[in-house]
Amino acid sequence: MEYYIKILGGGKEVGRSAIEVSTSTDSIILDYGVNFDPNDNPNLPLQEVPSKVRGFIVSHSHLDHVGALPLYQISGNYPVYGTRLTRLITELMLKDFLKLSGPKVPFEWTEVRKVMDNFRSVNYHEEFELSTFKIELGDAGHIPGSAMIKVKTEKGNIVYTGDTNVINTHLVKSAEVDFLRDANTLVIESTYGRFNHPERKVVEDEFFEAIKEVVEGGGTVLVPAFSLSRSQEILSVLSSRNFDYPVYYDGMVKEITELMIQNPEFINDYESLKKAYNYFKYVNGWNDRNKATKGEGVIVSSAGMLKGGPAVYYFKKISDNPKNAVFLVSYQAENTPGRRLLETGKFDEYSPMLKARFQIFDFSSHAGKNQLKEMIKSAKNLERVILVHGSPDSSSVLAEELKREIGVEVIIAENGQEIKL
Repeated sequence: MEYYIKILGGGKEVGRSAIEVSTSTDSIILDYGVNFDPNDNPNLPLQEVPSKVRGFIVSHSHLDHVGALPLYQISGNYPVYGTRLTRLITELMLKDFLKLSGPKVPFEWTEVRKVMDNFRSVNYHEEFELSTFKIELGDAGHIPGSAMIKVKTEKGNIVYTGDTNVINTHLVKSAEVDFLRDANTLVIESTYGRFNHPERKVVEDEFFEAIKEVVEGGGTVLVPAFSLSRSQEILSVLSSRNFDYPVYYDGMVKEITELMIQNPEFINDYESLKKAYNYFKYVNGWNDRNKATKGEGVIVSSAGMLKGGPAVYYFKKISDNPKNAVFLVSYQAENTPGRRLLETGKFDEYSPMLKARFQIFDFSSHAGKNQLKEMIKSAKNLERVILVHGSPDSSSVLAEELKREIGVEVIIAENGQEIKL
């Protein structure tokens, strides 16, 4: 039997992931996400003939990995597999996505409901079958509940890492690198194929000292952060160090934090997250928002790139005071206010120069270049590496180094490309 991998999304567009594994008659799809253009219009992945698709396995609950799942539910009922926490958070993410982008996507609440009705939770290392394929999940170390996906075939094992990281953080443990050991074909992200990250403890120390310096000087620190995972990580950093000034959190952070607390087996430093939830202040309405900006303290709020959400309100309230600070903790995509601040010091072309203190801290949940290479080298029977989820320059640098160092076939994926195994 012949097996193929088709790239339905990924490669040239950072953040867009959908991988099809197929035979002549059956196919399964690993992730089915949505990316956004500079005008915030959703870009949907390519589609396979619905009659051939047997189901979906998702690595984690970020929209660039689950946002397009409702598409296939328009014409049928397709099973979706992932960890229990991924299932719970996916429901929140899809509902929020539809609320914000509903007129721009070709599905409605009915299809989102069908995704969740057809979503089957599986544990790490619990082998299950989907059509002719045998599947196993391993911990990806990216966000709570994230998984690497192993597809066992007659042509060898295919491992798709999804987004992955190999450091211990407050939220998650390192990815299970041994899970890659028996991979023959490895489909791996290349988001940071050009760069390495600083040591996480150093980043946390610098971040905490900078927070203290601003707050002890009577200022307010705004930390724009993604509602899923980055906000919880920042809150855990503060609670683990017994930060005794007011900390507020705003946006969808509360609901996601509650789901994580209800599923402690997915959380590395559970006590710090629970402490943050119990002792820090959830912003409940405009009175709380106004109060949060009045005195010294920290505000953790979505959105992480300042594209919208309560963080924009807070930014406008605190940005003209040099005693205050804006600390970015996430990747800032092109054409976002966060990127403009980094490049010009202004929120937009009509805004005054930022007067508050401004810094960015690398809290990335993606493996850096050397970490990706070590993961790849852990596979002892590797025949080919397929690089996805990376810009062309990141993928190219990583590909060249891999060819020199391990000598296997390296493919920089392109949308629509089909690879015969």
